[in-house]
Formats: sequence, C-alpha cells, structure tokens
Amino acid sequence: MGLFNKIKKVFSKEKDEVVKYDEGLVKTRKEFTTEISNLSKKYKDIDDNYFEELENILIMADIGVNTVMKFVDKLKKRVKSEKITDSNVLKEIIVDELLIMYVEGNTFSSKISFSEEGPTVILFIGVNGVGKTTSIGKIAKRLKDSGKKVIMVAADTFRAGAIEQLEEWGKRIEVPVVTTNSKDPSAAVYDGIDAAIKGEYDVVLVDTAGRLQNKVNLMNELGKINNVIKKLVPNAPHETLLVIDATTGQNGISQVKSFSEVTNVTGIILTKLDGTAKGGIVLAIKEETGIPVKFVGLGEKVEDLEPFDIEKYIYGIFKDL
Repeated sequence: MGLFNKIKKVFSKEKDEVVKYDEGLVKTRKEFTTEISNLSKKYKDIDDNYFEELENILIMADIGVNTVMKFVDKLKKRVKSEKITDSNVLKEIIVDELLIMYVEGNTFSSKISFSEEGPTVILFIGVNGVGKTTSIGKIAKRLKDSGKKVIMVAADTFRAGAIEQLEEWGKRIEVPVVTTNSKDPSAAVYDGIDAAIKGEYDVVLVDTAGRLQNKVNLMNELGKINNVIKKLVPNAPHETLLVIDATTGQNGISQVKSFSEVTNVTGIILTKLDGTAKGGIVLAIKEETGIPVKFVGLGEKVEDLEPFDIEKYIYGIFKDL
C-alpha cells in the first residue's frame, strides 16, 4: 500500500480531522484531481506525451517550472526502474512522490517555536493586501483559546488604518493591543515588549509595515525592530512569519525570496488557499525556498486559519483520486 493510500485510509475514518482542508481545497481538488484522472483515462500506456501533459498540469497548479521539471525527471526514473506501464498505477505514485518531495530532507517544523523562558516574540511581515493583520488576529485568538496570555503590537505605522484594524481585532477577541503616537514603529515594539515582560505575557505578536518596493528602507526598519526586540528579549524574535496571498501564485514565491534577502524568515502564512485552484504553491514554496508553511487560510472565519499539515493537505487535494 502506497503512502497516500495509508493517509486516505486513516482520514476517511477520521473525517472531523480534515474537514477544513476538505472544504478549503475544493477548488484545487476539482481542477488538479480531475486533470490527473483525465490524463490516466486518455493514456492507458505511459509515453512522452503523457509526461508532457503531466508537466503542464503540475505547472498550472502553481507548483513551479523548476520544481516540476525535477519532479517529472524523478518520476521517469522510477517508471523505468520499476517497469511501470499502467497510467492508473502511476497516478497513485504521483501523489506519493509529491508527498515525499515535501518531506524529503525535511529538518524544519511547521509548528511555532515557543520560548521556554520569557515571552515568545513573533514578528509578522508581508506586503499590503495579503491579509497580514487579519492573520495576526486569527492566530492571537487561536493562541488565547489554547491557554496562552497574548498581547499584540501595532508597529505598522505606515499604512493608513493598520493600527485601527489591529485595535478592532483586539476588541473582538479580547486581546490587548499596544500602539504608539510616534511614526517610529520601534517605539511601539519597545512599549509592547516591555508591557509583555511586566505583565508576564506568554506571546507577543508584532505587526509591521510591508514596504517591499524599497528594500533598503525595509531592511533598515526590520533591522532596527529586531535590535529593539533583542535588547529586551535577547534570543528573540523567535519566529518571523511572512504572510503571502495564495491567489497571487508565483508572485508569492518572489515575495518569499525578496523578504528572505532582508530578514530571517522562519515560516510562511499562506492566506486565501481556499480562493485558488492552484494550491500546488505549497509544494513550490518548500522546494524553491526551503522555508516551511506554518499556517494556511482555508476560509474567512476566525477559526479557518489552520496550522499546516502536509498529510491533511495531500488528502484534501487528492481524496477523490
């Protein structure tokens, strides 16, 4: 029994475990699974035409050209060495290999790294319009519900309405928000971390401005923020999470690479995954950047920002295969 069949067997019995992935990946599943199923019907035997069409399907799912070429080459070698001729057999192997591709050489965790002493500081970065502030609010609610004492810091002093938006989230989920009258985001960060230490908070969530157009300014700003954090909590920030919009496709990969040039990105929050039929971007992010996806947006509700789970993700996309 292949890897995917084992996952399928487990989750078909534990449906409550995967309901959000099931519902959130409907668009990708309809597109991706249908295309691969049709390919197996069209080509009973595996040949070069089969692989060419498979490449197109994977690229259209936003897995990325370089990743697809490497993946198909690996698939061809397996077909040759195992003498696979039936396209229906290969269909299941494709899903197994996609799963293997994500976990292969995987030394990173998709979980948040919490500090053992003092507050855990999590920095949120990303361009405007990707759902950064909303993601912070949703994660704050999740952490609060898990028993953590949480405080949020409004350090995006650049975007009009950013502070008010975070304050609104604070009222909605009953989590305090630290703000500043200064235009310097570092002032808000200092006050926020200081309040967290004095108030014995477990987690500090810091919102920042997303000005990617001028990398020098962004680098200077994030550098200053990081220095302020380290003065108060020496081993912080414990996480720097980059928020990207799944519906922007390969542009999202470019954002990951650009932000990684100016700061140490430790994880990705992929919003609006439910709004795209190109959910393969999750695989592309890992393969092309080596940075783990830590949360995925599978709907608009507060509880729909889910910790990323590769097995649930693979099941959500291919369960009908």
